Amino acid sequence: MRPLHPLLLAALACVAGIPGLMAQDASAQQPAAVVVSGPREGDRAPDFSLAWASRDTAGAVPWFSLSSQRGKIVVLAFYPRDFTSGCTAEMKTFTEQYADLFGEDVVVVGVNADSLETHQRFAQSLGLPFRLLSDPKQEVSRKYGSADQNGYNRRTVYVIDRKGRVAYVDLRFGALDPKAYASLKAAIHEARRH
Repeated sequence: MRPLHPLLLAALACVAGIPGLMAQDASAQQPAAVVVSGPREGDRAPDFSLAWASRDTAGAVPWFSLSSQRGKIVVLAFYPRDFTSGCTAEMKTFTEQYADLFGEDVVVVGVNADSLETHQRFAQSLGLPFRLLSDPKQEVSRKYGSADQNGYNRRTVYVIDRKGRVAYVDLRFGALDPKAYASLKAAIHEARRH
């Protein structure tokens, strides 16, 4: 049996409340475990308003507001950066499979800290059929447990139901994993039923 990785041990210690494991070797300068928190399934989704860009425009008014989407299913896709390989793969898959994954009755938005101008160029380069929201101070990303310590977002996906409640959470969405897209599709299908 392989020994557990030190980061996994630290995370388990935080969750289990075992202080002895955390204090094993504080002088070793190993990275601390990061506990991710955000709304859980069944919670009311935190409201927000952000500026957005699409392939056709940047900085359009009005800003995207989650509360204004009540009555619709919303997919919030937090991702690290425009024009990076994993993010390009994710957004390209969303675009190529848009009708099958989401359909016309679902509002999809991507969220990261990039500027509106960068978002517009990224959306144009991939022909994205949805908006990209700019969260430069990561205020919304922190509400959703998606902000990391380096100013980027972790790749997380939320499905918000028609009543404004979180119907699905994937805090480690796999941009290259077909199972991640299948799970997202199933979650959207389930949200439609309620």
